[in-house]
Amino acid sequence: MRLTKISQLQFKLPLVTPFKTSYGTLTEKAFDLLILEDELGNQGIGELVSFQQADYIEETLEMSRLIIKKELIPLLTQHTFTHPLQIHKVFTKVQGNFMAKSALETAYWDLYAKRHNRSLNKYFVGAKTELFVGISLGIQPTLEELLKQTQKYVAQGYQRLKLKIKPGFDVQPLTLLRQEFPDLLLMADANSAYTLQDLPIFLEMDHLNLSMIEQPFDQRDFVDHAFLQKQLKTAICLDENIRTLKDVQTAYELRSCRAINLKIPRVGGLTEALAITKFCREHDLLVWIGGMFESGIGRAINLQFASQDVFTFPGDISASNRYYYDDIVEEKAILKNGKIKVPSGNGHGAILDQQKVFRYCIHEDLLFFG
Repeated sequence: MRLTKISQLQFKLPLVTPFKTSYGTLTEKAFDLLILEDELGNQGIGELVSFQQADYIEETLEMSRLIIKKELIPLLTQHTFTHPLQIHKVFTKVQGNFMAKSALETAYWDLYAKRHNRSLNKYFVGAKTELFVGISLGIQPTLEELLKQTQKYVAQGYQRLKLKIKPGFDVQPLTLLRQEFPDLLLMADANSAYTLQDLPIFLEMDHLNLSMIEQPFDQRDFVDHAFLQKQLKTAICLDENIRTLKDVQTAYELRSCRAINLKIPRVGGLTEALAITKFCREHDLLVWIGGMFESGIGRAINLQFASQDVFTFPGDISASNRYYYDDIVEEKAILKNGKIKVPSGNGHGAILDQQKVFRYCIHEDLLFFG
């Protein structure tokens, strides 16, 4: 397969409501689409989801754009690949920058599947056609608003709720939710906002029958997470810590966690995600799919990957209208009876709505032509 064209489309979509975490408040999501075209006219589309600020991880949108243009595209176009699995090794010549790598690698996977007239999930183990999903809820201004929002999303059918927490907004709101929704799959996400000095807070949470507590400590800290996990019956889940399979292996050997939030962009794409999923399956680590405020393109990739039978815990793959007034794909993700359908069709199954692309695209660039 020969690549003949690589295009970059830049977008900004406003959020329906501001999303607050311990990092700050997000009111809109900037992202790019990377479109690869082969000599037969097939197109593969991947999404660059890096945030504009270096708060979630160190990689930013501007950094990713530069690395894609200056480092990754030359590597991609100077090699001939017979399968997308080969891209990962070539990209290891560039350190880090996993979200940049994922944008191109997932686009190539989509292109490869379309070229062979197959759905992307045919390359994975298991192929469910619809998935139970959960929702992530930001830090709320009041407990009344928290209760109102939770009631709304539970009524819509979401199977699991993840509440963002920070010091001062943790035990009390979680206790309220557990009292009001005793059977709800409930978890907390700290986004690295705590230290071991906050151990008493986690000991209190340990009595709330939470599914897990996500990322309590620093994103490169495996040792303190291991100490905390030993103190709790509640599972610790690592998110920001996990960039590679070796990170998962480290967490497993140190017993830093019992669950992994797997975000495809954060680990560099589908190849590393497959390796991580395989390890988790073989070592009895709960693994589930997290979200990065993706548009319909990134969401379709998540849905295809999450259709594997190893994923039993509802992921952060919410309906299109959870975050955005509008989307850039023809068929929006709709929640029905707590489930979202996995897109059908070749590749990841999402088709761009050209009118929406024209409306929301703020810049277009041709990065390669040959």
